[in-house]
Amino acid sequence: MKIKKLLVLMLVFALLGTMLVGCGGSDSEPAAEAETPQEKIVLKLGHTGAPDHPYQKAAEMFAGIVAEKTDGMVEVQIFPADGLGKQKELVEGAQLGTVDMVLTSDVLLSGFEPKMGALNLPFLFEDYDHVVSALNGEAGAALSDALYEKNLKVVGWWENGFRHISNSKRPIEKPEDLEGLKIRTPSGTVFVDTFNMMGASATPMSFGELYSALQLGTVDGQENPTTHVLTQKFYEVQDYLSLTYHIHVAEPLMMSRAVYDSLPAEYQQILLDAGEEVSKWSYNTTRESEAAEIEEIKATGMNVTVPDVDAFREATKVVYDKYEEQFGKDFLDMLRNAGK
Repeated sequence: MKIKKLLVLMLVFALLGTMLVGCGGSDSEPAAEAETPQEKIVLKLGHTGAPDHPYQKAAEMFAGIVAEKTDGMVEVQIFPADGLGKQKELVEGAQLGTVDMVLTSDVLLSGFEPKMGALNLPFLFEDYDHVVSALNGEAGAALSDALYEKNLKVVGWWENGFRHISNSKRPIEKPEDLEGLKIRTPSGTVFVDTFNMMGASATPMSFGELYSALQLGTVDGQENPTTHVLTQKFYEVQDYLSLTYHIHVAEPLMMSRAVYDSLPAEYQQILLDAGEEVSKWSYNTTRESEAAEIEEIKATGMNVTVPDVDAFREATKVVYDKYEEQFGKDFLDMLRNAGK
C-alpha cells in the first residue's frame, strides 16, 4: 500500500515538472512571430504627353523614386499619350476611385474646382520663381484642400510652362494682330475670355485634335509652351511663333483620394516626397531648357518674334475685372504677392 502511494506521488511530481518545464521554455526559446505577407501595390499613372515629352521623363523619375523608397513594394506604371484614357476621363475616374493617378493641367481641373481657374489669369505670374512660391505656399495649399474635398489629392505641383502664340498667317507683334484669327485654346473660360477680349476668335478644342485642326486650317493658330511646339511638331503646320508668356499653366500630379487614403501612412509620405522632388526638377528643367527650345524652333524655319508684352498686359486687364469677384480679391492678392 505504501509502495502504491509512493508511486502515485512520484507520478504527480513528474507531471508537474513537465508542465513547469513547458512553461519555462517560452522564455528561453521564444516562438517565431508569423510574418505578415505583403503584396506589391501597383499604381497606374496616365498623361497626355508624347513618350519623348518632359511629362514622361518626370513620371519615370517619380516612379523610380517611389520604387526605391518602398523597396519595390509600390510600382508606378506609366501610360503616355492618353494611353490610359483622355485627361477628363482620368480625372473623373480618380474622383470615383477607378483611376489611380493622372498628370493633368490646372486648366482642366478648373472644370472640377473653379478656383483653379485663377492660376490661368493672363500675366498673373512674373517668372518661374513666382510660380513656385505661389504653388508651394499658402495659395497652393488652399487649392490642394479644395481639390481634396472633390476627392482628388495633389501629389505634386509639376510644370507645364509659360505659353506662347503660334499661327499660320502673320507675326503677332501686338494684340491687334490677333484680330480675325481663330486661335485654339483649352476649354477653360479664362482662356476663352482672354483671347476673345484681345480680338481673336477663341476656339476651344481637345489637345489631341489640335495638330489635325492646324493642318486642315480649322484653326489658324494655337498657344502652348515651346516644348509642345517641338514634341507635337506644330512647326510643320505653323509659320510664326510669338513669345508672349501670356499665361502660365501648372501640371499637377493628381491621385484618387480614395486610393491615397487606402495606403499606409509610410507610403503616402513617400509619394508626397517623390512628388515634391520631381516638382523641383520639373521647374528647373523647364526654365533651363526653354532658351534651347526656342533656338531649336528657329532652326525648323519658324519665324520667332518677341512682341511688346506690356501692350498685351494692358489689353487683358479687363479679364481681371470679370473674374476678381469670382475668385476673390484676397485669393488673387495671395497669388500675386507670393514670395514677396
